[in-house]
Amino acid sequence: MSKELMQVAALNLKKAVPLMLKHQIPTTPTNYALWYAYVGEQQPELNEQLDTIINEHNTCPPSNSTLLYREFVADPVELDVIDMRQNLEAMATELSQSLKDTNTDATHFQKRIDSNFDKLNRIEEEGVSLEKVLGVVRNLVKESDEIRSSTEYFTGHLKRAQQEIEALKAQLKKSEKDVLFDALTGVLNRRAFDSDLKGSLSQSPDGLCLILIDIDHFKAFNDNYGHQLGDQVLKAVAKRLGESCREGTKLYRYGGEEFAVITANSQLRKARHLAEAMRRALEKVSLKDRRKDAMINNITASFGVAQWDPSLSATQLIEQSDKLLYEAKRLGRNRVMPIAS
Repeated sequence: MSKELMQVAALNLKKAVPLMLKHQIPTTPTNYALWYAYVGEQQPELNEQLDTIINEHNTCPPSNSTLLYREFVADPVELDVIDMRQNLEAMATELSQSLKDTNTDATHFQKRIDSNFDKLNRIEEEGVSLEKVLGVVRNLVKESDEIRSSTEYFTGHLKRAQQEIEALKAQLKKSEKDVLFDALTGVLNRRAFDSDLKGSLSQSPDGLCLILIDIDHFKAFNDNYGHQLGDQVLKAVAKRLGESCREGTKLYRYGGEEFAVITANSQLRKARHLAEAMRRALEKVSLKDRRKDAMINNITASFGVAQWDPSLSATQLIEQSDKLLYEAKRLGRNRVMPIAS
């Protein structure tokens, strides 16, 4: 690196570090690289997006940092390697278990074969009947077949694994951003939620509120109309909730039929007002069951809203929201708790 480039790099680092401290950004290698690119001002779109996120949240939540880094900073090869490693780790675990099973079977079969050979030796010494000799031989044939079947199974497993590896190679251009998003609804997933809530509470928690949302009688949709329509309900609810999100608000699929919303720079009154707007918006959602040629108009949800205070951990904030959500269910569903004062 030339002396001039080193001076530019040093200057950018001097600019980046104070900004990271100002916005309480964790000093990780990824964040250093992101903010180094930001102060370099070579990518206007990156700066625009990062400025918007900072204005909305007073910081940059971990999921946003990760996505911005992958879009604007990371080497595509790096992303490919991360994706490949995750898939290969899962495959290696499965193959390892198959190998253990095959080894266990082989050890077991070896003991049984040794036992049968011992019987053959005794037959020769003791002079037993031809029928017993044939019985021992049949056992040997049977156990040899079992060993072959076990070996063929493992060989087939290896072949399938090789095919999967080839498929992975063909998919190396796919972005790793899917790791942060729910495949069905397209909104941020539980992994992103856990990371963002933890990050927000450690960086800029003042005024932060958490809304937990549970679709009412969701099991009945699956039981009465089938899982395919149940999936359509989840997608429709996610879309409508997302449309209600304002600046500084992020929507996540928390799990199953539950969603979560983190609101930054808010207060309980404002967060509850947002939840009420979401509740009313969901009442207007309708879907058509094509199998029965009927409209589904009874989609509602219950909401629990809690505001962070210094005495609460992330787990306790979730528990508080969940308790209020349960209370909304107990009182008849399709309502927001706590009740407005």
